[in-house]
Amino acid sequence: MVSIGYFLSCEEHEPRELVRQARWAEEAGFERLWISDHFHPWNREQGNSPFVWSVIGALSEVTSLPITTAVTCPTVRIHPAVVAQAAATAALQCRGGFTLGVGSGEALNEHIFGDPWPSAPERLEMLEEAVEVMRALWTGEEVSHRGKHYTVENARLYTVPSSPVPVYVSAFGPKAVELAGRIGDGFCSTMPDASLVRKFRDAGGGDKPTQAGFKVCHAPSAEAGVKTAHRLWANEQLPGELAQVLPTPRHFEQASTLVTEEMVASALPVGPDPQPYVDRVREFADAGYDEVYVNQIGPDQEQFFAFWTESVAPALGNPPGR
Repeated sequence: MVSIGYFLSCEEHEPRELVRQARWAEEAGFERLWISDHFHPWNREQGNSPFVWSVIGALSEVTSLPITTAVTCPTVRIHPAVVAQAAATAALQCRGGFTLGVGSGEALNEHIFGDPWPSAPERLEMLEEAVEVMRALWTGEEVSHRGKHYTVENARLYTVPSSPVPVYVSAFGPKAVELAGRIGDGFCSTMPDASLVRKFRDAGGGDKPTQAGFKVCHAPSAEAGVKTAHRLWANEQLPGELAQVLPTPRHFEQASTLVTEEMVASALPVGPDPQPYVDRVREFADAGYDEVYVNQIGPDQEQFFAFWTESVAPALGNPPGR
């Protein structure tokens, strides 16, 4: 049976609120956590973006659930050697229950130092080399590396877990999926697309774990849920590569004026009826994902967890207190 987790949104919530949500998620029967890693929110309505590594440290003290970053970009804004140190520390804090989800990033977060935003093929090339650097450092040995994109000289991590941090690679297009299958310890996505899972497995992923996540908006009515989701996350419905190339929250707000409430309503479960939530989980499970993560949009988090426990989990064959 698919394992169901909760997706903590750093774009919407401040650090202490994320910690509260993690406790509620565990109490509600969720089995694991995703947490986003951003420098900026997608738009100013979302209004937050705490430093994920500080939040993970706090989470490790209040929950026993395994945690995956969804996802970290270890290529531009932060050097992979520093990400390797952060991930090694997180793995020890989480007592081995930590996975580093990585991706090729978005200009929204990575352009902040004024570096040119590379093309998609170059970003994937950088990601592959970054993973190579991080895995070398997780051995605990001294590392010197001179590659096409990164230089490391006489670097050694002294605080490392007993086994390397698992690296799951996020992918949506065929080249990224091929890379995920070739170098990843697992695969993550946000699309209930069985062909992506097959491509990952055929590219070398075999029976390695696969993760996916999606957003919902539980509310007293479907109309209220749509309005909240449209106000906060209209950017989710932007097409093509816009999410990778737009540089600021302001640009996402401008592009999102093209997204209608009807588009949002057709894209995600909203409102008080549990069946669309159940159907959405099953859609991802049927696509072949091993782990599925759910994120509630908006401030009504505690009400969402009660709704999930009382109405959705039993319909999925996952009764409260399992």
